Amino acid sequence: MLPEIQRGEAYLRESTQRLDPALHHWIETLEDTPQHLREAMAYTLYAGGKRFRPALLFAACEACGGDPRQTLPAACAIEVLHTYSLIHDDLPAMDNDDLRRGRPSNHKVFGEATALLAGDALLTAAFFLMTTTIEGYTLPSTIAAQAVHMLAKAAGAEGMVGGQEADIEATAKRYIGIEEVHYIHRNKTAALIAASVRIGGLIGGASPAQQDALQRFGEEIGLAFQIQDDVLDEIGETKQLGKAAGRDAALGKATYPAIVGLEKSQQTYRRLYENACAHLKTLPEPTALKALVAFAQARSY
Repeated sequence: MLPEIQRGEAYLRESTQRLDPALHHWIETLEDTPQHLREAMAYTLYAGGKRFRPALLFAACEACGGDPRQTLPAACAIEVLHTYSLIHDDLPAMDNDDLRRGRPSNHKVFGEATALLAGDALLTAAFFLMTTTIEGYTLPSTIAAQAVHMLAKAAGAEGMVGGQEADIEATAKRYIGIEEVHYIHRNKTAALIAASVRIGGLIGGASPAQQDALQRFGEEIGLAFQIQDDVLDEIGETKQLGKAAGRDAALGKATYPAIVGLEKSQQTYRRLYENACAHLKTLPEPTALKALVAFAQARSY
């Protein structure tokens, strides 16, 4: 494994070690929550995963000269919001997936109604966590307000939710073009990744020019990440992916490989990762961000 990839993998591990105890502690504080609901929330939240978005947030703060520990409330918020999206995406009315991270999907274990409510609870918890104290760290009120604004936009009708609706509509069509696929990926996946990077930069004290650079960086790696997921769905194995391989093609999903083929899709996501790193030149400490990109590009899941 190349040193840069190793650094990215190590940074992800360190980020997870910073994040997971805070998430576990928060779940344990939900004493007035019905036990079945709390178990459903914890089931997917504790199921592992790369914790890629919080790691990007930590790294973006660090890249701007900030202390990544200060971002813990935002990192928890982003991870619980991402987890909500996974629970809802797997539901029969959406992507109808039986596996997530190598285990039965939330609704297969807890039922569709509780899975819906677990997702709802995690979504709303994101904004609570962003504005509360986590392990002694609290975001200043003005920064918390800006971060909530960024996260809400990325998660809503102009971001993840809009991208999911476009995905559903595209699946029902006989033919769609690459621009429609680009729109789906840019909103369903890239919006939250870009918000993670921007919020990290905001907390780290990024200048307006650095915020713009982080936004462009986040958009490009977010799009690259999803195109790569499309490719891995076709060439990967279920055991590695932690979910059923080949589902996109079986469901007639709108993907890059379906439109332009595997080879061009691979060329596209590699070019996007390279372009993304070019936006980091104005940042004082971009090492961790570059390492995370190297890891992302080399991943097999």
